[in-house]
Amino acid sequence: MKRWMIGITAVFLIGLLAACNQEEDTQEDEKRVIPVETQEAVNDNLVIEKTLYGRTAPGATSPIMVQNAGEVDSLEVENGDMVEEDDLIATLTTPAGNQNIRASRDGEVTQLNAAEGDMVSTEEPFAVIADLAELRVNFTVTSELVPHLSTGDKRQVASGDEEYEAEISSVDSMPGENGLYPVQATFNNEEADLLPGIIVSMKIPEETISDAIIVPTEALNEGNGESFVYVVKENKAVRVVVEILQTQSENTAIEGDVSEGDQVIVSGHLGLTDGDQVSIAGGE
Repeated sequence: MKRWMIGITAVFLIGLLAACNQEEDTQEDEKRVIPVETQEAVNDNLVIEKTLYGRTAPGATSPIMVQNAGEVDSLEVENGDMVEEDDLIATLTTPAGNQNIRASRDGEVTQLNAAEGDMVSTEEPFAVIADLAELRVNFTVTSELVPHLSTGDKRQVASGDEEYEAEISSVDSMPGENGLYPVQATFNNEEADLLPGIIVSMKIPEETISDAIIVPTEALNEGNGESFVYVVKENKAVRVVVEILQTQSENTAIEGDVSEGDQVIVSGHLGLTDGDQVSIAGGE
């Protein structure tokens, strides 16, 4: 008899504990609210840009030639010095007498390899004056990009955080040996911010996706072979499958059941599931 009573009591207690645990789990699920950040989906055009890279070179260079071979008697400049037209560069002692070598233009002295006491000839430039007030950049592009470029177009070139307005000065209609088409651009460098040989970038529009729903690229998720976003509706995360039309760095054009003005989740969607309660903690 006692064993029977003990058994009934044990079953009752186990059932009571299970009911309490289930109730606690239910309350926890009801209280589980995930903080997220959102941004608005917009209806706009997405411009796909191509980034080109080129190396800066002086806008113009002028070689300094000597009239008669001779010995360098005095040297007034060194590589990197800025000179003005007619500034004295060096004095030579030649069979025809002393010869003054002067700058042929304003600019920077480069490719000066002679020292005092050296013999120099008339065959090679004594030095080169580089005009750094204007720099040029040479790029190469594929045939698909040639129609997007025209002489006189203004484009931004960038070096680090600095940007300069450049003008496309030439677009070759014939490819080079590598099958790419040479493009040259020039830009003002009067403050001598950049030196020759620096790599700069230039972006050009390659394609435009018109009248599309644009969302931040960070809002996109991948799973089970599908792309999807989470849209906040009535404080819940709603999983919406989308088709990616085109991506450009920070923004992506999509097709799907997402409308302009919808709040798409951009942060906090890791581990999120369809129907989860959410609270907007940041973003738009």
